[in-house]
Amino acid sequence: MRIRLLSLPVADQDRALEFYTNKLGFVLKKDIPIGQARWLTLASPEEPDGPELLLEPNAEYPAMKNLKEALLKDGIPIAAFAVDSVEEEFARLKEKGVHFTLEPTDFGTAIVAILNDTCGNLIQIYQEKSPGA
Repeated sequence: MRIRLLSLPVADQDRALEFYTNKLGFVLKKDIPIGQARWLTLASPEEPDGPELLLEPNAEYPAMKNLKEALLKDGIPIAAFAVDSVEEEFARLKEKGVHFTLEPTDFGTAIVAILNDTCGNLIQIYQEKSPGA
């Protein structure tokens, strides 16, 4: 069993595509029209054949809208992305205008920061620390 696709609910696929490609640096993998929406997936430029991130429209799903609002209100990220250096990614993304709800914070086993993706989600970036570091 392998993780191949992660669905990320977004209210506006075009806005999400702009943010995740132009701000975070993911690359477009698939863009296939499906009715009024699209099968829109992204990949990490570091792992272009790795897992894909599906930017899934959620405007018509009340349960997802309620879940996203609750997570946002409580400050809980809906997804987490690993980075080599949280400090470097934080600086790079701040320069691009990305808003963070949590600046880089050391939690013992990891350094974490949380950003707002402008599409109704909080996203965590994290850097695992070596044991004893």
